[in-house]
Amino acid sequence: MIGGVAIALVAAAALAWLWANGQEAPTDAQVAKPGLKLAPLTSLGSLRQPGPAGPLGPEEVPIPAAPPAASTAGKAQGQPVDGIECSTSEQTIFHIHAHLTIFADGAARRVPDGIGIPNAQAENTPQGPFVGSGRCFYWLHTHAADGIIHVESPVERAYTLGEFFDIWGQPLGPQRVGPLTGPVTAIYNGRRVDADPREIPLTAHAQIQLEVGRPLVGPETITFPEGL
Repeated sequence: MIGGVAIALVAAAALAWLWANGQEAPTDAQVAKPGLKLAPLTSLGSLRQPGPAGPLGPEEVPIPAAPPAASTAGKAQGQPVDGIECSTSEQTIFHIHAHLTIFADGAARRVPDGIGIPNAQAENTPQGPFVGSGRCFYWLHTHAADGIIHVESPVERAYTLGEFFDIWGQPLGPQRVGPLTGPVTAIYNGRRVDADPREIPLTAHAQIQLEVGRPLVGPETITFPEGL
């Protein structure tokens, strides 16, 4: 116990030193997945400002007024995917949320609702559709078209963006995001990802942006509402 406290104090002191000396503290991605290579956002050069975020959806997160990035027709239908199962009810032992934004040639694309929820049943709310039920729930899924990825798992483990796309039934790689093809630029918590976007970890309140082609758009961030 004493050893654990000592380690925590050393880590806190190191972070304080970094901030005091004008250096960046480690990001969530570096802590959660040390192998993920990140680079300063400035390495991307000039970035276009994001446009209007769109109206707030049923999860109090903006929904882009844009077409979906890809169809959900090929999404998983209940079979295990990458060791991730589809449970008859939502799991709460490990429950976090990340946000995904997608751009194609500088234009926004929506992340559809119902990913990871076979036979998704949407409820009509004043803020738009919300998928509240289905045949089962994968441990990675979406309830609304606002880019919020729900990680609801019976075990605490690391999940990745690649696994989410596998459940979506869409390819993801350095040259492809679903049906969108071209050079892929990935941004994680305000830093450029210098690695395969499949490796991006889905950590709590991660802000992830995928861009296909040019021009590049600066990071679009959200404020996670209470409960997410």
